[in-house]
Amino acid sequence: MLALRLTRAARPAVQLRRLLVAAASAGTGFLLLACLGYAMHHPEAADAAALRLAWCAVPVAATVYFALAVARTDPGARPRSGLSAVGLGPARLMAFSALTTALSCALGSLLALLLFLHLRGDLTGMPFDGAAADFLAADRPLPVPAALTLLTLLPVIASTTVALALRPTDPRPTPDTRRFGRFGAYGNAPGRETFGAYGRFGARLPAASGTRRTRTEQRDDAPVPETDGDSPVPASPADPELPAPDADWTAPTPVPAGQGPAGLPWGIALLAAGLAVQAYAGRSAPVPSLTSLPGEAVTVLLGRLLTAAGLVLGAPGLTHLCGRLLQSARPGALRLLAGRVLMAEAGRIGRPLGVVCAVASAGYAMTALDDGPARALGPLTALGALLVGGCTVATLLTAAVEARQCRADTTAALLRLGAPPTMLRGAAALRAAALLALFGPLTLVIAALAALPPAR
Repeated sequence: MLALRLTRAARPAVQLRRLLVAAASAGTGFLLLACLGYAMHHPEAADAAALRLAWCAVPVAATVYFALAVARTDPGARPRSGLSAVGLGPARLMAFSALTTALSCALGSLLALLLFLHLRGDLTGMPFDGAAADFLAADRPLPVPAALTLLTLLPVIASTTVALALRPTDPRPTPDTRRFGRFGAYGNAPGRETFGAYGRFGARLPAASGTRRTRTEQRDDAPVPETDGDSPVPASPADPELPAPDADWTAPTPVPAGQGPAGLPWGIALLAAGLAVQAYAGRSAPVPSLTSLPGEAVTVLLGRLLTAAGLVLGAPGLTHLCGRLLQSARPGALRLLAGRVLMAEAGRIGRPLGVVCAVASAGYAMTALDDGPARALGPLTALGALLVGGCTVATLLTAAVEARQCRADTTAALLRLGAPPTMLRGAAALRAAALLALFGPLTLVIAALAALPPAR
């Protein structure tokens, strides 16, 4: 009951994001049902029907990714003071997020089923003079188990993904359990050395500094933590303080200052490999379509998948690099603030931005840079493209909302210190302009290189 009250009492912006998830789920569910209708209307073309169903994996992945981003920004699923006392701890809040996602996707699947039945004429007669009767198999009975199986795929996948991504983790640092053995070697033996070993090999070693004492200068019966040169004293498992029950157990580990994301080299390698695979695919390889997928086009598709994976993996590093470039050459307060925020939010903003660049480059390569005969986009193809593009852009905007929520305390502190709101808005505009200046030309270049082999 409390979870239902949290869902109902959410702000209009949160409800709007949930309705967008339901709308995306409705579009994806309608595409799955349309594939079922095509298979019913063309029972002899099993390969084409299976290929259409396989292409629906892209809208499904985009919808699940968007649902996960919305679940991360849901304030009802964030740990707050007093929730653990009423039984809503981190695990219950994770289950609440998964349940909310499942309900949103189930609502969308229900709307897709109603629209599908309406276009088939099963509810109020055939609309649009029977224009949709062919690809929806209006003259055949609908297999209810198959339709329900397709409609339950998205809610199950989305809720499972949210539960795995938002599962509570222990925020305490892993204790260093290394122990000093003889001659300073590291060992894992729990027993202490005997007094004889101490007397033979424990000659008074000189201290590294005037204030630090070595192990031989400590009393033999005193449990003193060990040190390794200039490294800090490792804490025992009981030393780290337990977090509060209402602490955020799902918060990611922050990246140390000055250290960027580690995926940039691998992203560049995958990007180069993807472009190389597309160049190797052949001079006359056609662009993959929804109905035919020849052998050369499979290689082109594999190359584009590698290119997209490289963009997604390397985008956080590029975002971090963009923040560093903003702070170069004697930055002022505006550039310094914008660059530091970009560096801090590189992991949170970079991946959705990489997904948007991958989708934009693939779409631009398949349409604008294709020298072949123009192909008319059908309604289902247009719906799939709209779903993928809309979900990726909405995911990026939702990630920006999540980043704004995470730095709300910092923004409030700056305002208390006297920072003008115009400077904060100027820093946000500067960050957006810097990201557009970096990723816009990069997307166009990758799209041109990806479309070059099929165009020759």
